[in-house]
Amino acid sequence: MEKSNYGIATQKLLTENEEGKIMARILVCDDAAFMRMTLIKILHGAGHEVVGEAGNGLEAIKKYQELHPDIVLMDITMPELDGIGATQAIRAIDPNAGIIIVSAMGHQDKVFSAIQAGAKDFIVKPFEPDRIVACIKKYFGE
Repeated sequence: MEKSNYGIATQKLLTENEEGKIMARILVCDDAAFMRMTLIKILHGAGHEVVGEAGNGLEAIKKYQELHPDIVLMDITMPELDGIGATQAIRAIDPNAGIIIVSAMGHQDKVFSAIQAGAKDFIVKPFEPDRIVACIKKYFGE
């Protein structure tokens, strides 16, 4: 059990598949529907559960509060609120939130801002599917 900043006990609902591999509950946040579908296909292929999708930063925050995913895959450039702002807001709600930025914005300043906002890792688009899977495994210490 972990404590959120509201003092509420939270528990990550990690499960294992038949091979003993961790199956994470993941929220996918990207304004491009084709990118969400690409990520979902990769995640399902790796045995993970996609619990929700968001097309902008404000929706990402709302979905995080509703779904309590283990990991959030977050784009930076999104309407209404960018991924860095959404990351800051989610981490203010839950300091233990596992957020991985997946963005074409591979500039040094954006990487630094994402990590400073609380992201655990940064994946630059375009990416190989194995990079997404490896990043999730790394997050869980596999």
